[in-house]
Amino acid sequence: MIYKGVEYTVTAVAPGIWKWQFRIDDRVITGKTEAKLYLLAVRRVQLRINRERKKSASD
Repeated sequence: MIYKGVEYTVTAVAPGIWKWQFRIDDRVITGKTEAKLYLLAVRRVQLRINRERKKSASD
């Protein structure tokens, strides 16, 4: 999927556990989140992308 020009993935690892990954510039950021719903996990990744883009823009 793409959010604000950043391609990311969200995949189920276990019930309620989601693994995500995205790339900004040359950095690959990965993590896991707990959420019962897929769309909630996606939203959390999008919020993380916003934080990372803001952080990289200030550098």
